Amino acid sequence: MLPEVETWLRSRTTSSADWPIGTLMAAKGATRVSVVLPARDEAETVGEIVSAVRRDLVEAVPLVDELIVIDSRSTDDTAGQAVQAGAKVFAQDEILPDLEPLDGKGEALWKSLAVTTGDLIVFIDADLREFRTSFVTGLLGPLLVDPSVAYVKGCYDRPLSEVQGAGGRVTELVARPMLNLHWPQLAGFVQPLAGEYAGRRSALERVPFVSGYGVELALLIDLLEFAGLDALAQVDLGRRVHSHQSTEALGGMAGQIMHTAWTRLERQGKIVSLHEPSPSVTQFRRGPSGHDPLVKDVTVAERPPMVTVPDYASRGR
Repeated sequence: MLPEVETWLRSRTTSSADWPIGTLMAAKGATRVSVVLPARDEAETVGEIVSAVRRDLVEAVPLVDELIVIDSRSTDDTAGQAVQAGAKVFAQDEILPDLEPLDGKGEALWKSLAVTTGDLIVFIDADLREFRTSFVTGLLGPLLVDPSVAYVKGCYDRPLSEVQGAGGRVTELVARPMLNLHWPQLAGFVQPLAGEYAGRRSALERVPFVSGYGVELALLIDLLEFAGLDALAQVDLGRRVHSHQSTEALGGMAGQIMHTAWTRLERQGKIVSLHEPSPSVTQFRRGPSGHDPLVKDVTVAERPPMVTVPDYASRGR
């Protein structure tokens, strides 16, 4: 690990317990805070998360100014559960409708910038179980107290079938080696693909958003380039429990993350590309006659910095 990363790890890593609500309220002042949940078919869990945030951080204390769910083409009652729990819900494809719609979580995150008003935006995955509002307060702490911090990632323990630390397979097998090889300044992030993070609008609106599963990796790399390592921080949120995807699904996710890294390596002049990477990954399922190939497109589209979008810029943000 680079010496500068060791220093960063000591100075920019805190715990959610380090940020009591009283400290945050004293630092909040006129700062507006938005909490955003991107959600697709998460009717089982989204309502509980929204209810907890509303109860603890809107009604008990006015820390959160708006609570928004971006419904990413759900086929279940995600939107209904979110509204009933007290969130304002936006359909992903109805935001900036003049743009051709894209698929993926990153699209929902990017479009949330156009419908939120917060100076600080907290992103929380909608599939969390055992959710605690300290996830939100922990992520907000460094941003509210230290104006030099632009972006905060959550870190935590991720059990897999109650095996401690066994979650995060794509992180350990793809993302972490990639970052250590090419962006060693980011080697101190415990969970670089964490779905819980927060940032200043002034930073988030000035970097591109990958539409698919590479969005978390891309934000780290792009914000490092935009703001520098010392503007980034991480907060230990404890334990994170959520639904896990199959190994097959994780293979497609890994392909998208590798494509995302490739584009940044090219853009930053870290590689001289002599070929275009294949747009697909071939996996196999056993069928009646043997192993059947399954080909998935793992290319990722990308949205430009939101400040360059005319409809957004015209609003004076």
